[in-house]
Amino acid sequence: MRGVYHPSAAQEQHITHPRSNPELSSEARPIVGILADVQTFNKRPRHVITSHYTQRVVEAGAIPIVLPPAIDALAEHAALCDAIVLVGGDDPRTEPFGEPTHPEAKHVDPVRQEYETALIKHLLEQTPDTPVLGVCLGMQMMALVAGGHLNQHLPETHDSHADHWDHDHEIIPTGDSPIGRGTVHSNHRQAIDDPGSMAVLATAHDGVIEAVGDTSRAFYVGVQWHPERTQDEALGAKLFRDMVAAIR
Repeated sequence: MRGVYHPSAAQEQHITHPRSNPELSSEARPIVGILADVQTFNKRPRHVITSHYTQRVVEAGAIPIVLPPAIDALAEHAALCDAIVLVGGDDPRTEPFGEPTHPEAKHVDPVRQEYETALIKHLLEQTPDTPVLGVCLGMQMMALVAGGHLNQHLPETHDSHADHWDHDHEIIPTGDSPIGRGTVHSNHRQAIDDPGSMAVLATAHDGVIEAVGDTSRAFYVGVQWHPERTQDEALGAKLFRDMVAAIR
């Protein structure tokens, strides 16, 4: 896996945020980059997101743009965006993090994983206060980069694993967590069992970690469920509003 992309000095001179143009209004809405997943249809890889993500970002008062996982454009992408959403997807390969991938895992596209890993590291090193919302796989990637660890197959460790596969269950916040209490619909067989340098913000009824974050940053939150299509206001739309509010 390649490391974080570092632009040359000449490239950095040309990375300009749209609102650095004095002709643009100071009231211009913030830009939120949504990382595209890579899926193959008819043997052709395509960059894909669901429209729920863009709807939530617009409703939160921001402008959504889709970020294709192009490693050589990573620094420019980061410079364009006031906040980032890391979307859901298939399972990460864990060899880059020092552990074999479970044989039951359904592998995420390797190009996306390379880009996502590099983007998370780039934001930490260059602009740590850029708000980030990680969803499902996005949350798991945040934890892996933070030195955490995944339970790669809940059926091997939790009798309650079926509660997390196409079922509703309760979210229980921990301590002073910004995450609300409520009900979500889950569909996953992997989960974080160690968030690394991040804090656990919420769990399920059986102790499975459902939300993590870095409370030292403006907004750096990952959730195991899909807030872009969650009906519970506190666990859905509010997360996008909180992310956009953290920009300001």
